[in-house]
Amino acid sequence: MAIDTEAIKYHIRGILEALGDDPDREGLVDTPERVARMYEKVFEGMNYTNDEIAEMFNKTFSAEKEEGGSDMVIVKDIDIFSYCEHHMALMYDMKVAIAYMPKGRVIGISKLARIADMVGKRLQLQERIGSDIAEIVQKITGSEDVAVLIEGCHSCMTARGIQKTNSKTVTSTLRGRFETDAALQNRLFLQR
Repeated sequence: MAIDTEAIKYHIRGILEALGDDPDREGLVDTPERVARMYEKVFEGMNYTNDEIAEMFNKTFSAEKEEGGSDMVIVKDIDIFSYCEHHMALMYDMKVAIAYMPKGRVIGISKLARIADMVGKRLQLQERIGSDIAEIVQKITGSEDVAVLIEGCHSCMTARGIQKTNSKTVTSTLRGRFETDAALQNRLFLQR
């Protein structure tokens, strides 16, 4: 699916008119074009399925260890942003932590950040970001044991409605042993 920039320009012009402004005035004349280019970038992840993202960032390395061992990889403080599907409002100051238990292969750590970034570039819920990242990491690493922790601010909470500017939303997606092993959960949350 490709993003239709011509349709975006047309509709942004209509929104400007619906707001009671003149889309032909100096400050707005190029706004539909600028918004269309911005949307191409900030919604890039909508062009790809989870399977396609997994294929795109499938770079792993051998990491032989005893099966059932307790090695854990965690990359934290990955900065991303996204847009809420309910209000198309910005979700910002998002910090993502991705953890997994290697199963013979490890993924290049920069790929974890790239996966988080690409998944964030969709209209969605924060909970879905965590689920999608976990699914993609499972596909690439072959490990069922994956956890994704996300903390972020939502402008639908901070800039509209209730306007609680210091509120943060925290979500955790736990798969495999992260879901059932309390000691492993404690290790994970201590690292956070």
